[in-house]
Amino acid sequence: MSDAPRHHTPVTQKPLEITTGQLALDERLSVRLKRIAGEAGLSRPIRHPRIQKSGLALAGHYYGVVPTRVQILGGTELSFLDTLDAQKRSDAARAYFALGLSCVVLTRDEPHKALASAAEATGTPLFVSDNRSSRTINALHALLDERLAPQMTMHGVLVDVFGIGVLLLGKSGIGKSECALELVLRGHRLVADDVVRCDWRPPGMVFGAPEDLLKHHIEIRGLGVLNVKAMFGVTSVNERKRIDLVVRLLDWSEGDVFDRLGVDDHYHHILGTPIRELIVPVRPGRDMGTILEIAARNELLRRAGSDAAKEFMARLEGDLVPELALEHDDGDPVAYTKQRDAPESVVPPSAGLPRPPFGERTGDSSAYIPAVRPIDRSSEDDLDAARSPGDPERKDAS
Repeated sequence: MSDAPRHHTPVTQKPLEITTGQLALDERLSVRLKRIAGEAGLSRPIRHPRIQKSGLALAGHYYGVVPTRVQILGGTELSFLDTLDAQKRSDAARAYFALGLSCVVLTRDEPHKALASAAEATGTPLFVSDNRSSRTINALHALLDERLAPQMTMHGVLVDVFGIGVLLLGKSGIGKSECALELVLRGHRLVADDVVRCDWRPPGMVFGAPEDLLKHHIEIRGLGVLNVKAMFGVTSVNERKRIDLVVRLLDWSEGDVFDRLGVDDHYHHILGTPIRELIVPVRPGRDMGTILEIAARNELLRRAGSDAAKEFMARLEGDLVPELALEHDDGDPVAYTKQRDAPESVVPPSAGLPRPPFGERTGDSSAYIPAVRPIDRSSEDDLDAARSPGDPERKDAS
């Protein structure tokens, strides 16, 4: 299997913009925006989820101003206008609104007339917030993060299994919906069938939800379209879930090679976000419901810091370390085995020096453990195990 990211072609891609009028009238906005000028520009698009507080623009420095962001003028910026005479204030306002801004939000109740006049003249929507700058900025960020989140729709099935969002991918007819129905029967929750609407949220999460027309429904070949919520109750469905694991279902044919150990991680990229992917073969007689449940349980363990495959490989490498054949200068072979806890201390005895008795403390540590274990030549079995097959002194077992 390759580590190359697998990109699934989206069915549709939502344009990332919202009009100024839609922003001001959105019921999810937790602050109230009152328009005082610029009705002609309510159709101007907002394409960035971050707002901009560019006070230097009022002083004539326009570098970095992004017109399609929401512009905020708070007490600091408006107090700068207070220091200008009427003519300079009017010139600064006209130059600022001439940048073609999507909209400007003030956080002071009484704006200068120069701002309202310039906004009306350029058709730039000008709003006044009923809250201070920090609260207004947080409210706008929360709404724009949702409305301008990158979105796409995918062909697949999303299920909530033990709190893990499992996205099932595979060709049409391979059994994704049947797997989801089996999981619902086991007490898990259906999120979306056939079409999954995905959206990205900071700091790097992808959430999945059903299309409104298909919500709570699942299609099973031979049975038709079923209403899961009506059949199994409200606990059998979930309106939205983060995608934590992608499971791609593939036909199991003779000669196909699948991962047997699970040591290497593979990822599927959705909206630029890598999500761990498993390739699971489908074959008659396999209990796919159980396999998917185990996949979700294993993902929970991995997130808790326990990776069974890697821990098994580490134990295997520790227990099956081959013996190191170390020789004296006279060519007499002596076998030593590695000490697992201190492999760096495996050092052959110096030539010509007597070997200290086994177990004798030779270092400075008060918890001395011998670094190597010499083979006891008094035992004929040990000698046979230590010598190489070509050793002339090796005795025939017969």
